[in-house]
Amino acid sequence: MSAFLALIRRDIRLALREGGAISTALGFYLIVVAILPLGLGPDLNLLGRIAPGVLWIGLILSALLSVDRIFYNDYEDGALEALALGPLPLELVAVAKALAHWLTTGIPLTLAAPILGLLLNLNADAFGVLVLTMLAGTPAVSFLGATGAALTLGLRRGGLLLSLLILPLYVPVLIFAVSAMSAVIIGPGSFWQPFMILCLISLATMILSPLATAAALRLNLQ
Repeated sequence: MSAFLALIRRDIRLALREGGAISTALGFYLIVVAILPLGLGPDLNLLGRIAPGVLWIGLILSALLSVDRIFYNDYEDGALEALALGPLPLELVAVAKALAHWLTTGIPLTLAAPILGLLLNLNADAFGVLVLTMLAGTPAVSFLGATGAALTLGLRRGGLLLSLLILPLYVPVLIFAVSAMSAVIIGPGSFWQPFMILCLISLATMILSPLATAAALRLNLQ
């Protein structure tokens, strides 16, 4: 357990020290949300209705900017091979890497979402729901991203291939997260049913994704 926590702390320190991935994700998120009202016009009611989908799509695209770096630096400098030979199984290495990505990218994007929601005239009653759905759904974004990063590790133009592989897998997360928010903002409908499905998706991803990620890492390290 100490090695597992040490790996998470190491990745968090490296992400904070570099800072580029976090600032790029937050900057891209701001640009996506800020540009949309310029294209749709000043209809505040329309912006308020589509705000959940826009905020979630912006978050997913922003997170994609950094998922290809989850294993890349360790792969380039040989640290990934050392981790594979270390005391931790590759499955736990994958969990630690995905959790570190979630803490350094998913959480900041989640905290920024309510502020950006003001630009889209998001209903004040939906701010808490927005944060809740993002806290429930962003782990799936990071864990699925880790699997894609492992599959495309070392490939030329792997970032483009990663997007093509992972974006379709994000669709269920997007659908149920937006459905839960729309039930509160627009209605009618129950918030809890899509929210619980969203939680189940994240839980299933956190269990199954490390297995696929570890298998992909072993294949690339052979």
